[in-house]
Amino acid sequence: MDAVRMCCAGLDVHQETVVACVLKGPIEQKPQSHLKTFGTTTKELLGLQDWLNEHGCLEVVMESTGVFWKPVWNILEGSCDLVLANAQRVKNMPGRKSDMQDARWLAQLHRCGLIEGSMVPEQDIRDLRDLTRYRSKMVQAVTAEKNRIHKILQDANIKLTTFMSDLYGVSGRGLLQKIMDGEVVDEVTVKNLVKTRLKKKVPQLLDALNGKLRRHHREMIRDHWDHLVYLEKRITELEARIEAKAEPYLERIEQIDSIPGIERTSAVTIFAEVGPHVAEMFPSDAQFASWAGVCPGNNESAGKRKKSKTMQGNKHLKGALCQAAWANSRSSNRIGQFFRRIRKRRGDKKANVATAHLLIRILHALMREKRLYQEIDVSLGDETSKKNPLDPNTIGLGALRRPNVIEKPNTTGLEAPRRPNVIEKQA
Repeated sequence: MDAVRMCCAGLDVHQETVVACVLKGPIEQKPQSHLKTFGTTTKELLGLQDWLNEHGCLEVVMESTGVFWKPVWNILEGSCDLVLANAQRVKNMPGRKSDMQDARWLAQLHRCGLIEGSMVPEQDIRDLRDLTRYRSKMVQAVTAEKNRIHKILQDANIKLTTFMSDLYGVSGRGLLQKIMDGEVVDEVTVKNLVKTRLKKKVPQLLDALNGKLRRHHREMIRDHWDHLVYLEKRITELEARIEAKAEPYLERIEQIDSIPGIERTSAVTIFAEVGPHVAEMFPSDAQFASWAGVCPGNNESAGKRKKSKTMQGNKHLKGALCQAAWANSRSSNRIGQFFRRIRKRRGDKKANVATAHLLIRILHALMREKRLYQEIDVSLGDETSKKNPLDPNTIGLGALRRPNVIEKPNTTGLEAPRRPNVIEKQA
């Protein structure tokens, strides 16, 4: 392997120790190796920084082991050119596994320029990413508490969800409060609590409230309800902090929000995962889709393509894109037509991932060109296939389809015998 760096370092990061290896020397000659082990406290990491400066090493690579690389990155970020390596792509040969060998192997690969760094955005984007991911966890906790309340209501034979589509709307919350207080509700009380079309279902709601509710049920519902209210309050405060962090990047967020199926919250979540410099970090939309984990798997051997799954990518970004894809499943725009066309022959789930792949390519184009999404007039699907595939003005999948019948030229000079369409019965 040809060397491209005169001095570089490899760090094997663990929870308690950091093993550093510096390779230093001319490119044409075998480099000198310097090994040393440091702790992971702030004092030890500052000692690692001084040790690298003594050797004049400004290019450092480290392996992404869990979250243990983050404190090392935060301290060395201002003094070194850091590269974060994917642990799956820098594995050493079996039988050579030790901390010293791992650090030396990382340094050797980095010296030859064979390590492709992972995407690590700047500090502000990392902070915004922490807030958006925490908000997702809080929303999941809210859903879990709602399901627990629903489970207890079923145990008490209270069938409110049979007649109410949203138990946690204004009407449902009012009825739940009466249940937790242990009050006896009559027709007038229910009619005053419910809103809109539920006023026509007052007799059914009275029958649904007539269950076997014990004190234990009311106490359990009260515990879950208090936690639910607390989580909703915390989510509101968290969203205010997210908006304050995202304020300097409103133009970029508006570009993401212009894509159909992506609303404001999802746009901020997607931006926190990809950052503002998508075009610089990912030169092509194919690399961007591969990093997100929505591109098709590649498993080919002896000229045969085998069944393969998508690669593991950024699960938070992939979840937001798949959610936006489901939102477009019934829309009349180009993205919705693409979803339904794939669903006819591949099913719902594969159509969802394929639409997410289309969305990530659109996202890459918008952030590269710095413009908003605009719907084109060309439709996809059956209407496109009916157009002339040789028409240069046709843009779509019709021009890419292979004709069903391939006509072979007749080189014999004789008229080919025709098969009769009707088989006549013998007299």
